[in-house]
Amino acid sequence: MTTQAGHPHAGTRGDTAPPSPGIAKGPRGVPLLGNLPAFGKDPLGFFEQLRDRGDFVHWRFGRKSCLFIAHPDTVGELLTEVERSFDQPDLGIAFRTLLGNGVIVSKGADWRRKRSLVQPSVRPKQVRSYATTMTDCAVALADRWTDGQQVDIKKDMAALTQLIAVRTIFGVDTAADAEAIGQAMDIAQKEIGAEFSGIGAVLPDWVPTPGRTRIKRATAVIDAEVSRVVSRHRDGETERPDLLSRLLAARDETGTPLTDQEIRDETVTLYIGGHETTSSTLVWAWYLLSRNPGVRDTLTEELDRVLTDREPGYDDYASLTYTQAVIKETLRLYPTIWLITGLAKEGATLGGRAVPAGTRVWSSQWATHRDPRWYGDAEAFRPERWLTNKDGEPAEDIPEYAWFPFGGGPRVCLGTRFALVESVLVLAVLARRYHLDLTTDDIRPVPSLTLQPDRDVLATVHARR
Repeated sequence: MTTQAGHPHAGTRGDTAPPSPGIAKGPRGVPLLGNLPAFGKDPLGFFEQLRDRGDFVHWRFGRKSCLFIAHPDTVGELLTEVERSFDQPDLGIAFRTLLGNGVIVSKGADWRRKRSLVQPSVRPKQVRSYATTMTDCAVALADRWTDGQQVDIKKDMAALTQLIAVRTIFGVDTAADAEAIGQAMDIAQKEIGAEFSGIGAVLPDWVPTPGRTRIKRATAVIDAEVSRVVSRHRDGETERPDLLSRLLAARDETGTPLTDQEIRDETVTLYIGGHETTSSTLVWAWYLLSRNPGVRDTLTEELDRVLTDREPGYDDYASLTYTQAVIKETLRLYPTIWLITGLAKEGATLGGRAVPAGTRVWSSQWATHRDPRWYGDAEAFRPERWLTNKDGEPAEDIPEYAWFPFGGGPRVCLGTRFALVESVLVLAVLARRYHLDLTTDDIRPVPSLTLQPDRDVLATVHARR
Protein backbone atom coordinates (compact mmCIF):
# COMPACT_ATOMS: atom_id res chain seq x y z
CA MET A 1 0.00 0.00 0.00
CA THR A 2 1.26 3.46 -0.90
CA THR A 3 2.10 5.59 2.12
CA GLN A 4 3.17 9.16 2.75
CA ALA A 5 6.64 8.62 1.31
CA GLY A 6 5.20 7.74 -2.09
CA HIS A 7 3.60 11.16 -2.62
CA PRO A 8 5.61 14.20 -3.73
CA HIS A 9 3.57 16.72 -1.75
CA ALA A 10 3.76 15.00 1.64
CA GLY A 11 5.45 17.03 4.35
CA THR A 12 4.99 20.41 2.67
CA ARG A 13 5.72 23.41 4.87
CA GLY A 14 2.64 24.76 6.61
CA ASP A 15 0.91 21.41 7.05
CA THR A 16 -0.70 20.46 10.31
CA ALA A 17 1.14 17.86 12.36
CA PRO A 18 0.12 14.30 11.57
CA PRO A 19 -1.46 12.41 14.47
CA SER A 20 0.74 9.32 14.06
CA PRO A 21 3.55 7.93 11.88
CA GLY A 22 2.55 6.94 8.37
CA ILE A 23 -0.32 9.43 8.15
CA ALA A 24 0.34 12.35 5.83
CA LYS A 25 -0.08 15.92 6.91
CA GLY A 26 -3.14 17.75 5.68
CA PRO A 27 -3.17 21.39 4.57
CA ARG A 28 -2.90 24.01 7.28
CA GLY A 29 -6.34 25.02 8.51
CA VAL A 30 -7.64 28.06 10.33
CA PRO A 31 -8.56 28.36 14.01
CA LEU A 32 -11.88 26.74 14.98
CA LEU A 33 -12.86 25.97 11.37
CA GLY A 34 -9.86 23.80 10.47
CA ASN A 35 -9.93 22.94 6.75
CA LEU A 36 -13.63 23.70 6.36
CA PRO A 37 -13.09 26.93 4.34
CA ALA A 38 -10.91 25.13 1.75
CA PHE A 39 -13.28 22.18 1.66
CA GLY A 40 -16.31 24.43 1.27
CA LYS A 41 -14.76 26.46 -1.54
CA ASP A 42 -13.94 23.43 -3.72
CA PRO A 43 -14.74 20.03 -2.14
CA LEU A 44 -13.69 18.02 -5.19
CA GLY A 45 -10.40 19.83 -5.63
CA PHE A 46 -9.76 19.59 -1.89
CA PHE A 47 -10.20 15.80 -1.94
CA GLU A 48 -7.86 15.53 -4.94
CA GLN A 49 -5.29 17.54 -3.01
CA LEU A 50 -5.61 15.17 -0.06
CA ARG A 51 -5.32 12.14 -2.36
CA ASP A 52 -2.07 13.48 -3.80
CA ARG A 53 -0.61 13.73 -0.30
CA GLY A 54 -1.09 10.10 0.62
CA ASP A 55 -3.45 7.20 1.16
CA PHE A 56 -3.93 8.25 4.80
CA VAL A 57 -4.22 12.00 5.37
CA HIS A 58 -5.14 13.86 8.54
CA TRP A 59 -7.32 16.96 8.24
CA ARG A 60 -9.86 18.86 10.31
CA PHE A 61 -13.55 19.40 9.56
CA GLY A 62 -14.17 22.31 11.89
CA ARG A 63 -12.78 21.10 15.21
CA LYS A 64 -13.27 17.43 14.37
CA SER A 65 -10.26 15.27 13.64
CA CYS A 66 -10.69 13.46 10.32
CA LEU A 67 -8.88 10.84 8.28
CA PHE A 68 -9.02 10.82 4.48
CA ILE A 69 -8.40 7.53 2.67
CA ALA A 70 -7.84 7.07 -1.05
CA HIS A 71 -6.57 3.55 -1.73
CA PRO A 72 -9.18 1.05 -3.04
CA ASP A 73 -8.11 -1.51 -0.42
CA THR A 74 -8.89 0.80 2.49
CA VAL A 75 -12.02 2.13 0.77
CA GLY A 76 -13.17 -1.47 0.60
CA GLU A 77 -12.40 -1.98 4.29
CA LEU A 78 -14.43 1.09 5.21
CA LEU A 79 -17.40 -0.01 3.11
CA THR A 80 -17.43 -3.65 4.18
CA GLU A 81 -16.74 -2.99 7.87
CA VAL A 82 -19.27 -0.19 8.20
CA GLU A 83 -21.55 -2.10 10.56
CA ARG A 84 -18.85 -3.78 12.67
CA SER A 85 -16.11 -1.17 12.97
CA PHE A 86 -17.67 2.05 11.68
CA ASP A 87 -20.91 3.87 12.37
CA GLN A 88 -22.94 6.07 10.10
CA PRO A 89 -22.01 9.64 11.15
CA ASP A 90 -24.56 12.38 11.59
CA LEU A 91 -24.62 14.26 8.27
CA GLY A 92 -26.34 17.32 9.67
CA ILE A 93 -29.79 18.77 10.16
CA ALA A 94 -30.36 19.51 6.46
CA PHE A 95 -29.73 15.88 5.52
CA ARG A 96 -31.92 14.59 8.36
CA THR A 97 -34.73 17.00 7.49
CA LEU A 98 -35.03 15.57 3.99
CA LEU A 99 -34.20 11.88 4.51
CA GLY A 100 -35.48 11.40 8.05
CA ASN A 101 -34.30 8.06 9.40
CA GLY A 102 -34.46 6.05 6.20
CA VAL A 103 -32.36 3.05 5.30
CA ILE A 104 -29.45 5.28 4.19
CA VAL A 105 -28.94 6.80 7.66
CA SER A 106 -30.41 4.29 10.12
CA LYS A 107 -28.11 2.04 12.15
CA GLY A 108 -27.84 -1.39 13.68
CA ALA A 109 -30.97 -3.48 14.12
CA ASP A 110 -33.15 -0.64 12.85
CA TRP A 111 -31.13 -0.54 9.60
CA ARG A 112 -31.24 -4.32 9.18
CA ARG A 113 -35.03 -4.36 9.62
CA LYS A 114 -35.59 -1.54 7.12
CA ARG A 115 -33.23 -3.00 4.57
CA SER A 116 -35.04 -6.35 4.72
CA LEU A 117 -38.34 -4.57 4.08
CA VAL A 118 -37.13 -2.28 1.27
CA GLN A 119 -34.78 -4.59 -0.64
CA PRO A 120 -37.45 -6.88 -2.17
CA SER A 121 -38.95 -3.86 -3.96
CA VAL A 122 -35.78 -3.24 -6.00
CA ARG A 123 -34.56 -6.75 -6.78
CA PRO A 124 -33.86 -7.59 -10.44
CA LYS A 125 -37.28 -9.23 -10.86
CA GLN A 126 -39.00 -6.02 -9.78
CA VAL A 127 -36.67 -3.79 -11.83
CA ARG A 128 -37.67 -5.85 -14.86
CA SER A 129 -41.29 -4.87 -14.24
CA TYR A 130 -40.33 -1.17 -14.25
CA ALA A 131 -38.30 -1.34 -17.48
CA THR A 132 -41.30 -0.80 -19.77
CA THR A 133 -42.15 2.43 -17.93
CA MET A 134 -38.55 3.61 -18.30
CA THR A 135 -38.59 2.97 -22.05
CA ASP A 136 -42.08 4.38 -22.61
CA CYS A 137 -41.21 7.66 -20.89
CA ALA A 138 -37.99 7.98 -22.91
CA VAL A 139 -39.84 7.26 -26.17
CA ALA A 140 -42.37 9.98 -25.36
CA LEU A 141 -39.51 12.47 -24.94
CA ALA A 142 -37.85 11.29 -28.16
CA ASP A 143 -41.13 11.82 -30.01
CA ARG A 144 -41.24 15.44 -28.83
CA TRP A 145 -37.70 16.25 -29.95
CA THR A 146 -37.24 17.48 -33.52
CA ASP A 147 -34.23 17.78 -35.80
CA GLY A 148 -32.43 21.08 -35.25
CA GLN A 149 -34.24 21.86 -32.00
CA GLN A 150 -32.28 23.39 -29.14
CA VAL A 151 -33.02 21.75 -25.79
CA ASP A 152 -31.89 22.11 -22.19
CA ILE A 153 -30.59 18.64 -21.44
CA LYS A 154 -30.45 19.27 -17.70
CA LYS A 155 -34.12 20.27 -17.68
CA ASP A 156 -35.25 17.48 -20.03
CA MET A 157 -33.39 14.70 -18.19
CA ALA A 158 -34.73 15.94 -14.85
CA ALA A 159 -38.31 16.00 -16.16
CA LEU A 160 -37.90 12.54 -17.72
CA THR A 161 -36.48 10.85 -14.63
CA GLN A 162 -39.01 12.63 -12.40
CA LEU A 163 -41.81 11.16 -14.49
CA ILE A 164 -40.25 7.68 -14.36
CA ALA A 165 -39.82 8.02 -10.60
CA VAL A 166 -43.39 9.06 -9.83
CA ARG A 167 -44.77 6.29 -12.07
CA THR A 168 -42.58 3.50 -10.72
CA ILE A 169 -42.41 4.61 -7.09
CA PHE A 170 -45.75 6.33 -6.48
CA GLY A 171 -47.82 4.82 -9.26
CA VAL A 172 -49.19 8.20 -10.35
CA ASP A 173 -49.20 9.38 -13.93
CA THR A 174 -49.46 13.14 -14.10
CA ALA A 175 -46.82 15.72 -14.86
CA ALA A 176 -48.21 17.84 -12.01
CA ASP A 177 -47.25 15.22 -9.43
CA ALA A 178 -43.76 14.91 -10.91
CA GLU A 179 -43.25 18.67 -11.07
CA ALA A 180 -44.40 19.40 -7.51
CA ILE A 181 -42.14 16.75 -5.98
CA GLY A 182 -39.28 17.50 -8.36
CA GLN A 183 -39.15 21.24 -7.68
CA ALA A 184 -39.15 20.71 -3.94
CA MET A 185 -36.46 18.04 -4.22
CA ASP A 186 -34.25 20.37 -6.29
CA ILE A 187 -34.42 23.03 -3.58
CA ALA A 188 -33.75 20.50 -0.83
CA GLN A 189 -30.71 18.94 -2.44
CA LYS A 190 -29.12 22.33 -3.19
CA GLU A 191 -29.58 23.42 0.41
CA ILE A 192 -28.06 20.18 1.67
CA GLY A 193 -24.95 20.85 -0.41
CA ALA A 194 -24.74 24.45 0.80
CA GLU A 195 -25.21 23.43 4.44
CA PHE A 196 -22.73 20.59 4.28
CA SER A 197 -19.87 22.59 2.77
CA GLY A 198 -20.54 25.94 4.44
CA ILE A 199 -20.69 27.45 7.91
CA GLY A 200 -23.87 25.49 8.60
CA ALA A 201 -21.72 22.37 8.91
CA VAL A 202 -20.39 23.58 12.28
CA LEU A 203 -23.49 25.40 13.56
CA PRO A 204 -25.70 23.72 16.19
CA ASP A 205 -29.00 22.34 14.88
CA TRP A 206 -31.02 24.94 16.76
CA VAL A 207 -29.42 27.92 14.97
CA PRO A 208 -31.86 29.19 12.30
CA THR A 209 -30.46 30.05 8.88
CA PRO A 210 -32.18 31.03 5.60
CA GLY A 211 -31.01 27.77 4.03
CA ARG A 212 -32.48 25.67 6.83
CA THR A 213 -35.76 27.53 6.46
CA ARG A 214 -35.82 26.82 2.72
CA ILE A 215 -35.16 23.10 3.17
CA LYS A 216 -37.92 22.85 5.80
CA ARG A 217 -40.38 24.46 3.38
CA ALA A 218 -39.30 22.18 0.53
CA THR A 219 -39.55 19.13 2.76
CA ALA A 220 -43.05 20.15 3.83
CA VAL A 221 -44.11 20.11 0.16
CA ILE A 222 -42.55 16.65 -0.30
CA ASP A 223 -44.24 15.37 2.87
CA ALA A 224 -47.64 16.64 1.75
CA GLU A 225 -47.27 15.02 -1.69
CA VAL A 226 -46.14 11.70 -0.24
CA SER A 227 -48.95 11.73 2.32
CA ARG A 228 -51.51 12.42 -0.40
CA VAL A 229 -50.25 9.58 -2.59
CA VAL A 230 -50.06 7.15 0.36
CA SER A 231 -53.66 7.95 1.26
CA ARG A 232 -54.70 7.36 -2.34
CA HIS A 233 -53.01 3.94 -2.28
CA ARG A 234 -54.60 2.92 1.00
CA ASP A 235 -58.05 3.92 -0.22
CA GLY A 236 -57.69 1.92 -3.43
CA GLU A 237 -59.13 -1.55 -3.74
CA THR A 238 -56.85 -2.91 -6.46
CA GLU A 239 -53.27 -4.07 -6.08
CA ARG A 240 -50.73 -1.74 -7.69
CA PRO A 241 -47.35 -2.77 -9.14
CA ASP A 242 -45.43 0.30 -7.92
CA LEU A 243 -42.73 0.51 -5.25
CA LEU A 244 -44.92 2.34 -2.76
CA SER A 245 -47.53 -0.43 -2.83
CA ARG A 246 -44.83 -2.98 -2.13
CA LEU A 247 -43.57 -0.94 0.82
CA LEU A 248 -47.10 -0.64 2.21
CA ALA A 249 -47.53 -4.42 1.95
CA ALA A 250 -44.12 -5.29 3.43
CA ARG A 251 -43.97 -6.95 6.87
CA ASP A 252 -40.96 -7.73 9.03
CA GLU A 253 -40.37 -11.09 10.74
CA THR A 254 -42.81 -10.17 13.51
CA GLY A 255 -45.52 -9.22 11.01
CA THR A 256 -45.11 -5.50 11.70
CA PRO A 257 -45.46 -3.08 8.74
CA LEU A 258 -43.53 0.12 8.16
CA THR A 259 -44.99 3.11 10.00
CA ASP A 260 -46.28 6.15 8.11
CA GLN A 261 -43.06 8.01 8.92
CA GLU A 262 -40.96 5.08 7.72
CA ILE A 263 -42.98 4.87 4.50
CA ARG A 264 -42.34 8.56 3.96
CA ASP A 265 -38.59 8.25 4.64
CA GLU A 266 -38.12 5.25 2.35
CA THR A 267 -40.13 6.67 -0.56
CA VAL A 268 -38.08 9.89 -0.44
CA THR A 269 -34.89 7.82 -0.35
CA LEU A 270 -36.02 5.73 -3.32
CA TYR A 271 -37.06 8.87 -5.21
CA ILE A 272 -33.58 10.35 -4.83
CA GLY A 273 -32.02 7.10 -6.03
CA GLY A 274 -34.43 6.76 -8.94
CA HIS A 275 -34.45 10.36 -10.08
CA GLU A 276 -31.54 12.48 -8.85
CA THR A 277 -28.75 10.01 -9.56
CA THR A 278 -30.03 8.95 -12.98
CA SER A 279 -30.83 12.47 -14.14
CA SER A 280 -27.33 13.67 -13.27
CA THR A 281 -25.69 10.61 -14.85
CA LEU A 282 -27.54 11.14 -18.13
CA VAL A 283 -26.62 14.82 -18.30
CA TRP A 284 -22.94 14.00 -17.82
CA ALA A 285 -23.20 11.18 -20.38
CA TRP A 286 -24.55 13.57 -23.05
CA TYR A 287 -21.85 16.08 -22.16
CA LEU A 288 -19.09 13.48 -22.56
CA LEU A 289 -20.55 11.99 -25.76
CA SER A 290 -20.78 15.43 -27.35
CA ARG A 291 -17.09 16.04 -26.60
CA ASN A 292 -16.05 12.57 -27.81
CA PRO A 293 -17.63 11.89 -31.24
CA GLY A 294 -15.64 8.67 -31.70
CA VAL A 295 -17.23 7.19 -28.58
CA ARG A 296 -20.62 8.41 -29.79
CA ASP A 297 -20.14 6.62 -33.11
CA THR A 298 -19.23 3.36 -31.37
CA LEU A 299 -22.28 3.68 -29.14
CA THR A 300 -24.69 4.20 -32.03
CA GLU A 301 -23.11 1.32 -33.96
CA GLU A 302 -23.97 -0.99 -31.08
CA LEU A 303 -27.52 0.39 -30.78
CA ASP A 304 -28.11 -0.11 -34.52
CA ARG A 305 -26.70 -3.63 -34.41
CA VAL A 306 -28.49 -4.85 -31.28
CA LEU A 307 -31.81 -3.01 -31.57
CA THR A 308 -32.15 -2.43 -35.34
CA ASP A 309 -35.49 -0.56 -35.58
CA ARG A 310 -37.06 -1.41 -32.22
CA GLU A 311 -37.01 0.15 -28.79
CA PRO A 312 -34.94 -1.49 -26.03
CA GLY A 313 -36.40 -3.63 -23.28
CA TYR A 314 -35.07 -5.17 -20.09
CA ASP A 315 -33.78 -8.24 -21.94
CA ASP A 316 -31.58 -6.02 -24.12
CA TYR A 317 -29.70 -4.65 -21.12
CA ALA A 318 -27.18 -7.52 -21.02
CA SER A 319 -26.48 -7.22 -24.77
CA LEU A 320 -25.84 -3.47 -24.70
CA THR A 321 -22.32 -3.90 -23.31
CA TYR A 322 -20.85 -0.72 -24.80
CA THR A 323 -23.85 1.33 -23.67
CA GLN A 324 -23.30 -0.05 -20.18
CA ALA A 325 -19.62 0.88 -20.48
CA VAL A 326 -20.56 4.46 -21.43
CA ILE A 327 -22.65 4.72 -18.26
CA LYS A 328 -19.94 3.14 -16.09
CA GLU A 329 -17.29 5.48 -17.48
CA THR A 330 -19.61 8.45 -16.97
CA LEU A 331 -20.07 7.39 -13.34
CA ARG A 332 -16.31 7.10 -12.98
CA LEU A 333 -15.62 10.63 -14.16
CA TYR A 334 -18.76 12.23 -12.70
CA PRO A 335 -19.95 10.05 -9.81
CA THR A 336 -23.32 11.30 -8.64
CA ILE A 337 -22.50 10.28 -5.07
CA TRP A 338 -19.15 11.91 -4.53
CA LEU A 339 -18.16 11.07 -0.95
CA ILE A 340 -18.63 8.51 1.79
CA THR A 341 -17.92 8.85 5.49
CA GLY A 342 -17.80 6.62 8.54
CA LEU A 343 -17.27 7.14 12.26
CA ALA A 344 -14.71 4.82 13.84
CA LYS A 345 -15.85 2.60 16.69
CA GLU A 346 -13.60 1.25 19.44
CA GLY A 347 -11.02 -1.11 17.91
CA ALA A 348 -11.46 0.08 14.31
CA THR A 349 -8.54 -0.42 11.92
CA LEU A 350 -7.78 0.45 8.30
CA GLY A 351 -4.86 -1.03 6.39
CA GLY A 352 -3.61 -2.62 9.60
CA ARG A 353 -3.49 0.81 11.27
CA ALA A 354 -5.54 1.54 14.39
CA VAL A 355 -8.08 4.32 13.92
CA PRO A 356 -8.98 6.06 17.20
CA ALA A 357 -12.63 5.78 18.21
CA GLY A 358 -14.60 8.85 17.18
CA THR A 359 -12.39 9.62 14.17
CA ARG A 360 -14.43 10.55 11.13
CA VAL A 361 -13.11 8.74 8.06
CA TRP A 362 -13.74 10.22 4.63
CA SER A 363 -13.27 8.93 1.11
CA SER A 364 -14.26 10.44 -2.22
CA GLN A 365 -15.40 8.65 -5.35
CA TRP A 366 -14.27 11.69 -7.31
CA ALA A 367 -10.68 11.45 -6.06
CA THR A 368 -10.26 7.67 -6.27
CA HIS A 369 -12.04 7.35 -9.64
CA ARG A 370 -9.57 9.82 -11.16
CA ASP A 371 -6.43 8.39 -9.57
CA PRO A 372 -3.87 7.64 -12.34
CA ARG A 373 -2.54 4.70 -10.32
CA TRP A 374 -5.69 2.75 -11.13
CA TYR A 375 -6.69 4.16 -14.52
CA GLY A 376 -4.62 4.66 -17.64
CA ASP A 377 -5.20 8.18 -18.98
CA ALA A 378 -7.41 8.78 -15.95
CA GLU A 379 -8.92 12.07 -17.10
CA ALA A 380 -9.97 10.69 -20.50
CA PHE A 381 -13.44 9.35 -21.35
CA ARG A 382 -12.69 5.78 -22.41
CA PRO A 383 -15.67 3.41 -22.05
CA GLU A 384 -13.67 0.56 -23.60
CA ARG A 385 -11.75 0.22 -20.32
CA TRP A 386 -14.86 -1.56 -18.97
CA LEU A 387 -15.12 -4.10 -21.79
CA THR A 388 -13.64 -7.60 -21.93
CA ASN A 389 -11.48 -9.12 -24.65
CA LYS A 390 -12.28 -12.25 -26.68
CA ASP A 391 -11.00 -14.42 -23.81
CA GLY A 392 -13.33 -12.73 -21.34
CA GLU A 393 -10.51 -10.87 -19.60
CA PRO A 394 -11.07 -7.22 -18.60
CA ALA A 395 -9.52 -4.61 -20.87
CA GLU A 396 -7.90 -2.90 -17.87
CA ASP A 397 -6.92 -4.39 -14.52
CA ILE A 398 -8.97 -2.09 -12.29
CA PRO A 399 -8.83 -2.90 -8.56
CA GLU A 400 -12.03 -3.63 -6.68
CA TYR A 401 -13.29 -0.43 -5.01
CA ALA A 402 -11.39 1.78 -7.45
CA TRP A 403 -14.94 2.28 -8.80
CA PHE A 404 -17.67 2.65 -6.19
CA PRO A 405 -20.31 5.16 -7.40
CA PHE A 406 -23.01 3.36 -5.40
CA GLY A 407 -20.90 2.63 -2.34
CA GLY A 408 -20.38 -1.03 -1.51
CA GLY A 409 -20.46 -3.65 1.18
CA PRO A 410 -23.58 -4.25 3.26
CA ARG A 411 -24.79 -0.66 2.79
CA VAL A 412 -24.45 -0.56 -1.00
CA CYS A 413 -27.20 1.56 -2.55
CA LEU A 414 -30.36 -0.55 -2.86
CA GLY A 415 -31.31 1.23 -6.07
CA THR A 416 -28.10 0.37 -7.94
CA ARG A 417 -29.73 -2.03 -10.40
CA PHE A 418 -32.68 0.32 -10.94
CA ALA A 419 -30.37 3.26 -11.70
CA LEU A 420 -28.09 1.33 -14.07
CA VAL A 421 -30.95 -0.23 -16.05
CA GLU A 422 -32.77 3.11 -16.25
CA SER A 423 -29.65 4.95 -17.44
CA VAL A 424 -28.85 2.38 -20.12
CA LEU A 425 -32.41 2.07 -21.46
CA VAL A 426 -33.01 5.83 -21.57
CA LEU A 427 -29.68 6.48 -23.27
CA ALA A 428 -30.38 3.69 -25.75
CA VAL A 429 -33.80 5.08 -26.69
CA LEU A 430 -32.57 8.62 -27.24
CA ALA A 431 -29.12 7.96 -28.72
CA ARG A 432 -30.57 5.50 -31.26
CA ARG A 433 -32.56 8.40 -32.76
CA TYR A 434 -30.44 11.48 -32.06
CA HIS A 435 -27.00 12.96 -31.68
CA LEU A 436 -26.77 15.88 -29.29
CA ASP A 437 -24.20 18.62 -29.80
CA LEU A 438 -23.79 20.69 -26.67
CA THR A 439 -23.55 24.42 -27.20
CA THR A 440 -22.54 25.05 -23.58
CA ASP A 441 -18.91 25.71 -22.69
CA ASP A 442 -17.13 23.56 -20.12
CA ILE A 443 -19.50 22.59 -17.34
CA ARG A 444 -18.33 22.62 -13.75
CA PRO A 445 -19.61 19.92 -11.37
CA VAL A 446 -21.21 21.25 -8.21
CA PRO A 447 -21.26 18.91 -5.20
CA SER A 448 -24.65 19.04 -3.49
CA LEU A 449 -26.64 16.01 -2.40
CA THR A 450 -25.54 14.64 -5.79
CA LEU A 451 -22.97 15.91 -8.31
CA GLN A 452 -24.84 18.39 -10.48
CA PRO A 453 -23.87 20.63 -13.46
CA ASP A 454 -23.40 24.26 -12.48
CA ARG A 455 -25.65 25.65 -15.24
CA ASP A 456 -28.24 24.86 -17.88
CA VAL A 457 -26.86 22.39 -20.41
CA LEU A 458 -27.99 23.49 -23.87
CA ALA A 459 -27.73 21.18 -26.88
CA THR A 460 -28.83 21.01 -30.50
CA VAL A 461 -30.74 17.89 -31.50
CA HIS A 462 -29.66 16.14 -34.70
CA ALA A 463 -31.85 13.32 -35.99
CA ARG A 464 -29.95 10.19 -37.06
CA ARG A 465 -32.66 8.69 -39.24
